[in-house]
Amino acid sequence: MKALTFKRYGKSPEIGLSELPRPSLRDDEMLVEVHAVGLNPIDNMITTGMFKPVLKFQMPATMGSDLSGVVKEVGRRVTRFKSGDAVFASLFDLGIGSLAEFAVVPEHVAAPKPENLDFVQAASIPMVGLTSWQAMKERAGIQSGQKVFIPAGSGGIGSFAIQLAKHFGAKVGTTTSTGNVSLVRGLGADEVIDYKKQQFEKELRGYDMVLGTLRGDEIEKSIGILKPGGKIVSLVGPLDAAFATTRGLNVVLKLVFGLMSRKIMRLAAQREVDYSFLFVRPDGAQLAEIGQLLASERIRPVIDQVFPFEHAREALGYLAQGRAKGKVVVQIK
Repeated sequence: MKALTFKRYGKSPEIGLSELPRPSLRDDEMLVEVHAVGLNPIDNMITTGMFKPVLKFQMPATMGSDLSGVVKEVGRRVTRFKSGDAVFASLFDLGIGSLAEFAVVPEHVAAPKPENLDFVQAASIPMVGLTSWQAMKERAGIQSGQKVFIPAGSGGIGSFAIQLAKHFGAKVGTTTSTGNVSLVRGLGADEVIDYKKQQFEKELRGYDMVLGTLRGDEIEKSIGILKPGGKIVSLVGPLDAAFATTRGLNVVLKLVFGLMSRKIMRLAAQREVDYSFLFVRPDGAQLAEIGQLLASERIRPVIDQVFPFEHAREALGYLAQGRAKGKVVVQIK
């Protein structure tokens, strides 16, 4: 089968299409014929080696995490799915990839594809959906009437997270460029900051949660818009000691991550707010709940561009530019 792989970490990861053997199954796994793959920024980060201490791959490693497709075979302990079922899933943090003609999908990470979505739309959802759900519902416990700041509202994660926050009854603030103001308002954003004209940290106040999606000093700036007792859930770092503990990492990495997050922890404590780093986990049950929201059209996919499989590398390059309005998807079948 064809797969998009990388051969090493670093500046020259040798990304390209490779011919690999069709994978074999364990008893709790399914072989899925992949129809489409949604791309995520971390797909590009992984090849740099940034997450090498945390995410384990055997080289050459298949790229990609999200997928939609059709079940072709099931292991003998699989009970929820059968051959011919349409599914979607995230394979993130499982040491396997999705940018291939076939993928092994553990039963517990898969969910039925919503019937009203095509495969491209369904593939755009898993990681952004699970990340938004775990950040806002699990980590922050967002309640109706609270205020959530979701920067970069027109991007892949932002365009989904705004809609989910509104479903939870929250009021949403976001940032975007002038040309995307109407897009994010259409998704439900209540307070929109045009970052080319305004600085969000000077305009917004009284927020209960910040979903950290932008690198650099944006996380630190966002502390000032939170109420005492508010929460920052960062998707981009800095990694913290609690994350190292959760992952069972060694003492050295705990120390390193603690040092990396020392400044943001100090600033958060001064403001009486909580900071934490979130690493999304695959979860088929949660994805099924998200699928119900999509099926009822309370949330809709937002897709920027669709690339054919033979141009998957170009799709990753386009995503890396950071200009996509919604998700970038590779169509395989």
